Amino acid sequence: MEARKFSKKRAAILEALRSTHEHPSAEMLYSRLKSEFPDLSLGTVYRNLAMFVADGDVVSVGTVLGQERYDADTAPHAHFICSCCGRVLDVCSPNLAGLDRQIEAETGGIVTSRSLSFTGKCVDCLAAGRANGDTA
Repeated sequence: MEARKFSKKRAAILEALRSTHEHPSAEMLYSRLKSEFPDLSLGTVYRNLAMFVADGDVVSVGTVLGQERYDADTAPHAHFICSCCGRVLDVCSPNLAGLDRQIEAETGGIVTSRSLSFTGKCVDCLAAGRANGDTA
């Protein structure tokens, strides 16, 4: 595959994603970078995110509250998604490797990657007594 030119905007999008554990959406990244790059378009952010996902540099966590969310940490791990506020947290339990072995034993196959998400209420929403769908 031909090496892609890494523009300042492309590098900034990837760095903004790598420098947070927030699992941002394209819109969140756009808002974060717009002051630094006034001519940045939301379409540019989306196109670069799609390229990063296709190249394996970024993973899509899935759609949360209507927006696709992204993670630059491509190491195997799961996510916890708050159904109230949309917060996405990494789950790095060592038991996930055991789950891979269990799935392999059950299916006779080999697990080569995993996409696992848990949905519930985060600690902040629980403390605030929020119901599903309520936002801060």
